[in-house]
Amino acid sequence: MTNIHSKSPIDMGLFHRIDINLYPLFIAIYEQKSISKAAQILSITQSAASHALQRLRGHLKDDLFVRSGSQMLPTPFAEQSYPIIKSALIAIQSISIQQQSFDPNMVNSLKIAIHDEIEPIIFPKLVAHFQKLGLSIQFVSSKLDRKTVDADLVSQQIDFVIDLEQNFGERIQFNSLVKDQFVACTLLKQIDANTYLAAPHIGVSSRRTGILVEDIYLNRKQLSRQVFLRCQHYSTALQILEQYPNAILTIPKNILTHLNISPSLNIFDVPIELPKMNIGIYWHKNLSENKRHLFLKSEIFKIFA
Repeated sequence: MTNIHSKSPIDMGLFHRIDINLYPLFIAIYEQKSISKAAQILSITQSAASHALQRLRGHLKDDLFVRSGSQMLPTPFAEQSYPIIKSALIAIQSISIQQQSFDPNMVNSLKIAIHDEIEPIIFPKLVAHFQKLGLSIQFVSSKLDRKTVDADLVSQQIDFVIDLEQNFGERIQFNSLVKDQFVACTLLKQIDANTYLAAPHIGVSSRRTGILVEDIYLNRKQLSRQVFLRCQHYSTALQILEQYPNAILTIPKNILTHLNISPSLNIFDVPIELPKMNIGIYWHKNLSENKRHLFLKSEIFKIFA
């Protein structure tokens, strides 16, 4: 393997014993550290992936990966071979792509994983834009699972993720689409910083546990508040808010404009300075040369420019 870049002539007789389809599996297991995730990316069963790995081990005469807890970790030979194999596969892929023409009419679907509270901000504009282009596209909005973002994007089970800015790993790239800011919603007639911190708060999160975004910002200022109720949706929180005269709901302004608000509720700027939220689009860097992907991404950028 290490002599791949040498000037030695190619031994054509060796290639009838080489199954090139085994090498994308090698790359997927190396990068995901999991046979099951690699199988998901390649759209094959875990059993088929395990059998293919055994064949590659026999051909290369090395274990390639050893199990450590829940992970498959590469052997020294696999570490050494990974950049060479990936470079070779990218070269083969680029030759194929060069001869392929792209027509936007070939795009028949757009699949986006998005947080359901962000969906009203993004999806209506997105659908309207592509309809104006006259393309026959099936739009799919699916529930965001932050734990599977990498595998879902690289396997193209989804085209993009749209979410608040955060770190999904070095292979996932991000571009901002929308800036948003928090406002305070309450039955109170007026609020200041002291009132805000002393009041009972309703928090909204789809996660079972974990600190809320606004509390992360408050903690950085060495401030805290009491969250007496945590629910999954802002629409639910707004209904409950009407039952608690002193309670406060902190909510992104753009999300609030898409919800039904009781006339009895008042909206204030949060009396404590909180950073603006960055809502944006995520994609896998492995798709940087994919013409379909580049077209869709450029059109989405135009919508929110």
